[in-house]
Amino acid sequence: MRVDLITLFPDICAGPLRESIIGRAQARGLVQIHCTDPRQFASDRHRTVDDTPYGGGAGMVLKADLIQQAVASVSSPEAQVILLTPQGERFTQRSAERLARNHRHLVLVCGHYEGMDERARQTLFDEEISIGDYVLTNGTIAAAVVVDAVVRLLPGALGTDESAVDETFAQDNLLEYPQYTRPARLDGMAPPDVLLSGNHTRIQRWRQEQKLVRTASRRPDLLLPELETMT
Repeated sequence: MRVDLITLFPDICAGPLRESIIGRAQARGLVQIHCTDPRQFASDRHRTVDDTPYGGGAGMVLKADLIQQAVASVSSPEAQVILLTPQGERFTQRSAERLARNHRHLVLVCGHYEGMDERARQTLFDEEISIGDYVLTNGTIAAAVVVDAVVRLLPGALGTDESAVDETFAQDNLLEYPQYTRPARLDGMAPPDVLLSGNHTRIQRWRQEQKLVRTASRRPDLLLPELETMT
């Protein structure tokens, strides 16, 4: 997979995306990640990328022509061009799975300031994504989140591909069951006996029950779709 980030702040994502699983995925040749700064396409000596909005109002707006040039410089026939914006569709584990499975080239354009010229939004993007109902200083942090969630799902990125299957939001959209490891006793507490029983059928049943209990107590909204399909 190739991932291109169009961002005014490439250094923000440089650190997170070269560490841990994502860093190892790049070292193994599973993904190539590149950053492009739209400022390099500005023609004035100040490398201006934004301007005041028509009609007045606070803030600055990213110029459409520079975003167009930046996207064109990295795009390919198979590229999925995505805008990171609070107005986009909510990003979920299913979104990450879809992008990892269906696309070999992602171009992530990071929104900044008061957004960008609407003409760019209307002509450039295949989809718009939001990582949550809040506003960040800029979209580069959001893009790093999306890249991390997608790249870790690529075959070979994790130590074992089963790790991406048996976790929160995977497959059944439930929260993950509680996990325990050594020491066997900590502050008078011990792991549940079932986990020490060696009975894998009982362990699997316990884990599924705990996923349902934890989801019902912490994220009951995740159970609603499941209940609706049962009625």
